[in-house]
Amino acid sequence: MPTPTARPKSRKPLVFGTVVVLAAGLLGFVSYRATAPDTPSTTPAVGTAAEEDAGVHPELAKLARRDAADKLARGRTDAPVVLIEYADFKCGYCGKFARDTEPELVEKYVEDGTLRIEWRNFPIFGKESEAAARASWAAGQQGRFWEFHRAAYADGAKEKGFGEDRLRALAREAGVEDLDRFTRDTASTAATDAVARDQEQAYGIGATSTPSFLINGRPVAGAQPLSVFTRAIEAAAADAAPVGNAGEDSEGTR
Repeated sequence: MPTPTARPKSRKPLVFGTVVVLAAGLLGFVSYRATAPDTPSTTPAVGTAAEEDAGVHPELAKLARRDAADKLARGRTDAPVVLIEYADFKCGYCGKFARDTEPELVEKYVEDGTLRIEWRNFPIFGKESEAAARASWAAGQQGRFWEFHRAAYADGAKEKGFGEDRLRALAREAGVEDLDRFTRDTASTAATDAVARDQEQAYGIGATSTPSFLINGRPVAGAQPLSVFTRAIEAAAADAAPVGNAGEDSEGTR
């Protein structure tokens, strides 16, 4: 697969507006705390106090796309809470969240219409990270992003690497029907551009590590315990007014 031709030009925060730039500093602080040297390796994320200090920022909440055609999202477009995840397929803690926490959030909150999850590719660990990100986007073009996501984050999957043959094998495991199209899409300018847009957004809000999250504008960093996400989602749901009237999820159902 070709090396991406479009890379983020800067890792400095984008100018989304004064409030977003200020909030970006908060997410940067949360991300720093999540990877600080004195943080125990068994607890990669910050404590809840830091998250609560970060607070909710409406300008960050506006980064939710709520697009029924978004292939890298799941849940109703009018869900009261949107969790945006910035993650890398080579990130071990992202895999921990994907295996241990996200399925419970889907069962408890996505399925009852409370939560929408929007994925942002944020490859920060080099060429294989970028290749996996493009491949996930390509799988999404055939409606198999979440299946690819599950296969790529399976226990021990990242240790096998994300070379071209391995990505094709993951696509096959994910049930991608047209593997030749998958290969073309993975190498396409459209895939490169889509990943670059997600990267720029992540850098723009001050994310410096993976996984990083926004829950209705509240920054959360790291593979936090389920209870942290539960509190944040339930607080956001209690505060949220009804959003829109589309009522469609990203697969076009109600």
